[in-house]
Amino acid sequence: MALLTDEEVAQRLGESEWERDGDEIAREWKFDDFAAAMAFVNGVAERAEEANHHPDILLHGWNKVRLSLMTHSEGGLTENDFAMAARFDGLA
Repeated sequence: MALLTDEEVAQRLGESEWERDGDEIAREWKFDDFAAAMAFVNGVAERAEEANHHPDILLHGWNKVRLSLMTHSEGGLTENDFAMAARFDGLA
């Protein structure tokens, strides 16, 4: 899978809540409680396993989850990262 150019990344980010963070895209969610945050993380894990594309997951502050995506095998961002971001957006 080919790496996206800076312009392609900016275009795909558009109006989304994902932001570029170096060679990754990242987004943070805030939930009502720890259980809801964990349920979201479990949903992320299921979809990541199905696609064999795994984000970095940070659960912090008892109710916040930050996901970071990049295609490690390519060393940057690809279409696959944005496809996964859209799948994760549908969980919350």
